[in-house]
Amino acid sequence: MEAASILHATLVFERSIPAMTDQVFAAYSDITVRKKWGAPSDNTALIYDKADFREGGEDVFRCGPKSNPNIHGVTRYLDIVANRHIVSSETITIDGRRLCTSLITLELNTEGDHTKLKSTTQLVSFIGQEMVRGHENGTNASLDNLVNYFSTSNYR
Repeated sequence: MEAASILHATLVFERSIPAMTDQVFAAYSDITVRKKWGAPSDNTALIYDKADFREGGEDVFRCGPKSNPNIHGVTRYLDIVANRHIVSSETITIDGRRLCTSLITLELNTEGDHTKLKSTTQLVSFIGQEMVRGHENGTNASLDNLVNYFSTSNYR
């Protein structure tokens, strides 16, 4: 069997969110709220089979097209400081095949009446550039959804 190709990538995402840091933190920590903005598109399913947002806790989820959410993920929470940062690891698989593993650091800082969000992902892709592009596109779309969520009255 041929060895899998490994590709490393560091991806940094930044957004200015029209909400206070405690509200943005709650949008991550409250699974009900996270479901409202987390899927990258209206055509994508994001289903949480388990959600345990705490240090040492883990989320187990499925995502993908609504007709077939066959991508599986496990997020483990490594370090959480309320309203400041969330550090987690995540492994994504499909049909039992590991696609990627990543370390994600989410930082929240107050900037007036906004929150500056910085998310840094250190990704190891086991399937090459396709996974890096997919992670980048999905994260950008989800963060845009988060900004839109707070730009409307949905969260009030």
